[in-house]
Amino acid sequence: MTYLLLNAPFLAVVGVVAVAAVLARRSPRWKAVGLAAILMLTLTAIFDNVIIGTGIVAYDDSFISGVRIGIAPIEDFAYTVAALVLLPSVWELLRRAPTQHDGEP
Repeated sequence: MTYLLLNAPFLAVVGVVAVAAVLARRSPRWKAVGLAAILMLTLTAIFDNVIIGTGIVAYDDSFISGVRIGIAPIEDFAYTVAALVLLPSVWELLRRAPTQHDGEP
């Protein structure tokens, strides 16, 4: 089984939850998610390259697509992307709707 096939069902669930958040009109603040994405993907790229470059982690080329960022396979970024989409979507879905009495003492 390739890493892409391993990631696919998890990313599909993330997609369903994100669509549910949008359809419920509780869409996450995508600007904030985008800013977090830049930071998290940059950190993932740096640290994945370090742990792969030092030999702590190795990937069998027959299980990856061959697309890399530095020496890190693109499949390694699926977990970061999933977290960046899933967490804000779940947060919005679980957030209670504001009521008429919110803000009153």
